Amino acid sequence: MGSDFNRKLRTIIRKDPRYKEDAYAFVMEALWFTQRKLKREGHVTGRELLEGIKEFAQEQYGPMAKVVLEHWGVNITADFGEIVFNMVENGLMGKTAEDSRADFKDVYDFDKAFDVFSG
Repeated sequence: MGSDFNRKLRTIIRKDPRYKEDAYAFVMEALWFTQRKLKREGHVTGRELLEGIKEFAQEQYGPMAKVVLEHWGVNITADFGEIVFNMVENGLMGKTAEDSRADFKDVYDFDKAFDVFSG
């Protein structure tokens, strides 16, 4: 992620300060993780990305995943949709005509997804 990414990210955060910079970088890394996992270079759906985000967060942060996400301002799956579409609107990600913020709404419950005792 180069200087253009960082410049655009600062613009996004000035317009929408709900999420920390780390949340955006994490979503990009989770996108790449998901693409590798699916053996795909291009587009992934919102649901596919959310599943990748869940797995990547668990892998990166283990039992602290939910705490880290909440620290960044991310509390529900729809927050990831806001982050993704902020990046789309600023040229950092692409989308298809079928993609929408609604794809990210209520996909999974954070408490259940990141419950360290659920196995």
